[in-house]
Amino acid sequence: MTQRARRWALLVKRDVHAIYCAARDPRVPWYAKALAICVAGYALSPIDLIPDFVPILGYVDDVILVPLGILIVVKLIPPEIMAEHRALAAAAQDRPVGHTAAIVIAIVWTACIVLAGWLCYRSFVS
Repeated sequence: MTQRARRWALLVKRDVHAIYCAARDPRVPWYAKALAICVAGYALSPIDLIPDFVPILGYVDDVILVPLGILIVVKLIPPEIMAEHRALAAAAQDRPVGHTAAIVIAIVWTACIVLAGWLCYRSFVS
């Protein structure tokens, strides 16, 4: 069951990247592009139909509406264009990932937290 869920998650991740690429393709109809923007906007928006802090139900809209929107957008994009962009997205998933940027960002955040703590200590304790 977990292997099936992981495979599904990888396919959704690939399709999201493929939809992003397809939305920038001039061969894709305008209504598919518009729906893709709406689905992405809803997925990234802090405003939900059911707020996330509501136990269990808060995530139901994200678990159902976002994949349903992705499915509809995939159906609206012509199959040959979607296949092309799925191949590009799959190739992008297979590229090696560098962790250098993540390490640099973590160091910068840690330095900022330490600096803020030191300034608070110096301002309020001393």
